Amino acid sequence: MKLSPTKPNSEQVDLRSYALVTAAYWGFTLTDGALRMLVLLYFHNLGYSAIQVATLFLLYEFFGVITNLVGGWIGSRFGLKITLHSGLALQICAISMLALLPATWPQWAAITYVMTSQSLSGIAKDLTKMSSKSAIKLVIPANAEGTLFKWVAILTGSKNTLKGVGFFMGGMLLSTLGFVNSLWAMVIGLALVLGFSLIFLKRDMGRSKQKVKFTQLFSKSEAINRLSAARFFLFGARDVWFVIGLPVYLNSVLDWSHTGVSTFFAFWVIGYGLVQGAVPTLFRREGAKTPDGASSQMWIFSLVVITAGITTLIALEWQVSAVIVIGLGIFGVIFAVNSSIHSYLVLAYTDSDKVALNVGFYYMANASGRLIGTIASGLLYQPFGLVGCLVGAAVFLALAWGFSFRLPRHTAPLTVN
Repeated sequence: MKLSPTKPNSEQVDLRSYALVTAAYWGFTLTDGALRMLVLLYFHNLGYSAIQVATLFLLYEFFGVITNLVGGWIGSRFGLKITLHSGLALQICAISMLALLPATWPQWAAITYVMTSQSLSGIAKDLTKMSSKSAIKLVIPANAEGTLFKWVAILTGSKNTLKGVGFFMGGMLLSTLGFVNSLWAMVIGLALVLGFSLIFLKRDMGRSKQKVKFTQLFSKSEAINRLSAARFFLFGARDVWFVIGLPVYLNSVLDWSHTGVSTFFAFWVIGYGLVQGAVPTLFRREGAKTPDGASSQMWIFSLVVITAGITTLIALEWQVSAVIVIGLGIFGVIFAVNSSIHSYLVLAYTDSDKVALNVGFYYMANASGRLIGTIASGLLYQPFGLVGCLVGAAVFLALAWGFSFRLPRHTAPLTVN
């Protein structure tokens, strides 16, 4: 298979639909980041242990795997408007559940209740993400590959930047409004976003012209399958040291405060998003080409090298604090480029009629990688510390690099518009 332009469906970008989808995704992302920080801080202050707080988010990650797979089929069968609005509505329900949590409940009942709420939030997140990413393919002219790359990068980058802003917003809301009032404020904001989108977004966006069978859930495209496998190991590699190992190490070994750790991660996520949005400019300066399989392979190999370097220096206990701060910054920049390339390629490798199905499958792999990475982070950190987590990350990245070898290449240069 070769990566090549397809016949155009229209001459111009559907800016109205793009703006509506982006606004809905932005609104969701802000509340999702804020909700994560609210739950972390609030329940930790109530005396919940780190393991108990982590348990609250277990179903959030698990349901992402199922949601992306089934959500892609629903989007192709009934249209992306259904999945997008279902995601927003479920997030409203999840936040409302938390706001109604009785303060007098015993801890075991509260944990079960919050886990249920977070499972709804996890479903909501992946329905909204899958819908928003798929919709970009449909609002960009089919022959404008460079334009597609640019707008995908903007959406993906802005989402991650706003997620970091959401971390700050969650802490600020908790300090000023309190837990319950903060949750109701987010419910009102999301309800406004949902109402606006219900009125103005196209009804049949993303709906397949042919009846999509449930047996078509698993992609039959070699390009999509290989890209999804690379995505699985790429995000598994990040989370195997980023989710549990690194924050615990910063707090317990380097004696960073909780505020210092959360601020550091918030700035990292914001910077990560800014880099993602700027990736098309990077490619334009390097030769005005959109990325292909060779680009993915090269950038993942760069990530293998930097991760191996960080691992070696920390194992030797050489300037550990500086290595982590600088190394994580470099890792974040290279990882952001890889993520942006993948987000473009999954749309470039699929046609508009099956975009929701393929994007759902791809993000199922993404969610699976995050879940496995999170579990591996805890399992590796306990006996081997941060170095063990980093070794696991390097192995995952090497596997992602291997799956990138046979990704499609350009048949001709495709310029960024």
